Amino acid sequence: MFNCETQVRVRYAETDQMNVVYHGNYAQYFEVARAEAIRKLGFTYKKMETMGIMMPVVELNCKYLRPAHYDDLLTIKTELRELSDNHRIEFHHEVLNEQDRLLTIGKVVLYFLDSKTQSKSVMPQELKAALLPYFQSPNP
Repeated sequence: MFNCETQVRVRYAETDQMNVVYHGNYAQYFEVARAEAIRKLGFTYKKMETMGIMMPVVELNCKYLRPAHYDDLLTIKTELRELSDNHRIEFHHEVLNEQDRLLTIGKVVLYFLDSKTQSKSVMPQELKAALLPYFQSPNP
């Protein structure tokens, strides 16, 4: 399993009149966390695009457990629980506050698409090679 943690501080503009993070902002928090997770592996979305791969979001699920507020420092945990062998990849997210309380959980599904044909593709071999060590069992 691949894990990555990213921190984001809640900006005033991300809150509503109740001083609570507006629910739509979590999609952006998840995007920041995904981009940083991919960066940890030595990739960027820009590099993937130059390789001819696009990664559109096709599904987003969110469950809000507790609110986040202005100026909270949030930790977004990102997990890849499976190594993709087809056109889709699932990112699982948890958002925690500074007291380590779970605020929000989410799942984002993206597809690998060939940028020229817009048809489904598979994970680029270079990215798969970077992820493989996280999914191999240690020798007994």
